[in-house]
Amino acid sequence: ACQPFIPPRARLGPTAALLSFLGPWARRGRVAAPPARPGSLASPRAGGCVRLTRLLLRAGPPCVGAPLTAACSSLQNCSLTEAGCGVLPSTLRSLPTLRELHLSDNPLGDAGLRLLCEGLLDPQCHLEKLQLEYCRLTAASCEPLASVLRATRALKELTVSNNDIGEAGARVLGQGLADSACQLETLRLENCGLTPANCKDLCGIVASQASLRELDLGSNGLGDAGIAELCPGLLSPASRLKTLWLWECDITASGCRDLCRVLQAKETLKELSLAGNKLGDEGARLLCESLLQPGCQLESLWVKSCSLTAACCQHVSLMLTQNKHLLELQLSSNKLGDSGIQELCQALSQPGTTLRVLCLGDCEVTNSGCSSLASLLLANRSLRELDLSNNCVGDPGVLQLLGSLEQPGCALEQLVLYDTYWTEEVEDRLQALEGSKPGLRVIS
Repeated sequence: ACQPFIPPRARLGPTAALLSFLGPWARRGRVAAPPARPGSLASPRAGGCVRLTRLLLRAGPPCVGAPLTAACSSLQNCSLTEAGCGVLPSTLRSLPTLRELHLSDNPLGDAGLRLLCEGLLDPQCHLEKLQLEYCRLTAASCEPLASVLRATRALKELTVSNNDIGEAGARVLGQGLADSACQLETLRLENCGLTPANCKDLCGIVASQASLRELDLGSNGLGDAGIAELCPGLLSPASRLKTLWLWECDITASGCRDLCRVLQAKETLKELSLAGNKLGDEGARLLCESLLQPGCQLESLWVKSCSLTAACCQHVSLMLTQNKHLLELQLSSNKLGDSGIQELCQALSQPGTTLRVLCLGDCEVTNSGCSSLASLLLANRSLRELDLSNNCVGDPGVLQLLGSLEQPGCALEQLVLYDTYWTEEVEDRLQALEGSKPGLRVIS
């Protein structure tokens, strides 16, 4: 999702900007927060919490005296440094109703993080979600964070992605995560310099922390060895993990074998991303075989940019005709070609298939492949979203798709065609279609 625009604070330093933003609440011991207004300020992803950045926009720069509704605060990309963090402990103490705090894209550094943690440790602080992406944190920040995890049961979601905490920092953070007091549900450690050695600690954490529901480890060089260390924890009866992100983790078909044992045994696992790993057709075959097992109830699988070819489509097709749980399949940036697409379309045209979202962007689809896709749109009643971005499709292919979309029996609700180009004649027909079917979105 796009981040909201934050007005520039060219005339105010980071500390002055924060104090100006907080207004009198930076100096009070309590907050008399006005009730949240219904309607346009409600964030759809936050379940109705009010993002303070939107209140800032309403107040206009330099955001002096913006009303403070202490539910969800976003100070993302505000040039907040250690100096500005000095007011955070008293602020968190003064806002007992604050539940979300977004501090990503600020150069807090380890010193600023320590000040933040002082506030998080205050008994008056009941923060549940904390985002700290791109905050220039190192391993030194992990001990204060671990102390917070050991001391509070309130924190449910922690994002530390895109900070260089490294192997040593992750090990220290893991000590806090393993504490019985920790009730974290979501942990994001993407691009944090983790190594295979960290996976043994993570194994123990997922095996013992039944509260953990989402684990994001993308863009870390875990490799097959790390996955082998992690999987026993995922197989633990106590593990209730629902979402596992392992994109760009240097996993091959060998690592897939270990993950497949998890897929076959853990009905709780619903979302798996292996995007950007060189799984190859063999890895795809192993995954599809696991998806056919009754113990697998995966709903979303991302294998984007996984070095797949048309050869894997026979296995994917068989899986799609028999699996009744998978709802989303991301296959973009794989060289499937028209022959692979045709095989997938034949499978999805069979009665009883349940897939709702299919992503085939950058899969070397041409106008010829659009013929199969057009037939699929008329035969399939479950598919709601189709992504064909960045393929070799022109007017002939788009017209075939439009011909199916114009039919009343077509159930598709969203067609994505980024980096696809057509003539004015096709554009006119497309606009007419959108006018006649308001429930259809064509994104380009």
